[in-house]
Amino acid sequence: MRVLLIKTSSLGDVIHAMPALTDAARAIPGIRFDWVVEEGFAELPTWHPAVDKVIPVAIRRWRKSLWQTFKGGEWKAFKAAVGERKYDLVIDAQGLFKSAWLTRYVKAPVAGMDKDSAREPIAARFYDRKVPVIKGQHAVERLRLLFALALGYDLPPGTGQYGLNRSRLLSIPNPTSYVVFLHGTTWATKHWPEVYWRELAERLRLANIGVRLPWGNEEEFRRAHRIAAGMNNVQVLPKLNLAGVAGVLVQARACVAVDTGLGHLAAALDVPTVSVYGPTNPGLTGAYGRTQVHLASNWPCAPCLQKQCTYKPTPEDLARHDLKREGPLCFTRVNPERVAGQLSTLLLAEGRR
Repeated sequence: MRVLLIKTSSLGDVIHAMPALTDAARAIPGIRFDWVVEEGFAELPTWHPAVDKVIPVAIRRWRKSLWQTFKGGEWKAFKAAVGERKYDLVIDAQGLFKSAWLTRYVKAPVAGMDKDSAREPIAARFYDRKVPVIKGQHAVERLRLLFALALGYDLPPGTGQYGLNRSRLLSIPNPTSYVVFLHGTTWATKHWPEVYWRELAERLRLANIGVRLPWGNEEEFRRAHRIAAGMNNVQVLPKLNLAGVAGVLVQARACVAVDTGLGHLAAALDVPTVSVYGPTNPGLTGAYGRTQVHLASNWPCAPCLQKQCTYKPTPEDLARHDLKREGPLCFTRVNPERVAGQLSTLLLAEGRR
């Protein structure tokens, strides 16, 4: 059986689909997947053993210049790529209008979440098999259920398995003991205060543990250097692609992460991770796995799910906290002392593995 999976973005969403592939491969002998994914994440699906072919798309880039997309032949090349093979089924695991539109160019039945389950109800109009998937579950579990119902097998019990081969990402073993700080994220409200990162790094220095700081853009590069300034146990990494970051992660003793795609990558690679959440809800989209610890703020307005903080500090807040250094204030409930305690527990457990 050959299935075309459409799950284009983002980094975390792509990783969330992998346990469903693992379930399907175990339930249906010989099933193989091709995967339509955004060009920036095209390397990720190749790490899963059930994936044969990756078909990159560039919807984010194409939107900016539709004329050039058609004139330059990229759209024609995509249609040729999805029409090259015969598929028994197409699964749209994105549930958006943009992903559902892509299914129009494949001559096969299409399955996806029904209008009450999909992120954008209009997407269900494109599907031949409309699958009801209960909301309120973690994104990984929703996708596992979608695949099980679409492909006709019983959902396996227990935690889903990403199925990635860690050994292919290992280079020369690194004898240095280190923790990776995954400090980069998109929303301003999801950034853990830099002063907290520095305090945590100092605690690790006293324990003779190094820190590695990856970065992906100029803003993250500058933040990494501010966190590392004057600390001899902290190293800012060179710019790395996803495989390079994965290679650093698999050799780490643990990670500390904000709500970011690389946190999901750490989870997929079974790296023990403490993730901190202020405005977002880890119960629905948090890092998923057996060695993942979620520390969510219990600030009065959390989780607000807002990209800009609208909280108005009280006189007591102003007296207790440095707003310039500790904002957003929801993270004061997930401070370095609390994170360090959970990280110590993970490191002790990791040492016994």
